[in-house]
Amino acid sequence: MLSFKVQKLSPNAILPTKNNQDDAGIDIYTNESHTLNPGETYMFSTGIAVEFPRGYVALLWDRSGLGSNGIHRLAGVIDSGYRGEWKVILVNLTKKPYGIKAGDKVIQCVMQKFEPVRIKEVKKLSDTKRAAAGFGSSGR
Repeated sequence: MLSFKVQKLSPNAILPTKNNQDDAGIDIYTNESHTLNPGETYMFSTGIAVEFPRGYVALLWDRSGLGSNGIHRLAGVIDSGYRGEWKVILVNLTKKPYGIKAGDKVIQCVMQKFEPVRIKEVKKLSDTKRAAAGFGSSGR
């Protein structure tokens, strides 16, 4: 099992939780209250810093309850070498204010193993059937 070490940076921070052992998502809480106005983007504090092994990345995803209310996260990659406070950027895509309270679950984190990437410049890429077709080119 992957080790996920958490340091509380604030006395009112809440440690991440999982509802069920087999769930992929780890719930992350905010330690501050703020009302998101329509169209507003806001960076919420969590009051925690996290350490996890090299070769893994923490991917932050919307919680379904917030997403179904038009509240979505922006950004969402945390690398293993980052030791600062986790912040969660949320945006309100609705036409009405939405209140977030200290202690609310605001994001879910999924840990994923990844392969290191070596970047190599080339003069030309190999040909494929798809080529440069994108943005809906495969149909609806």
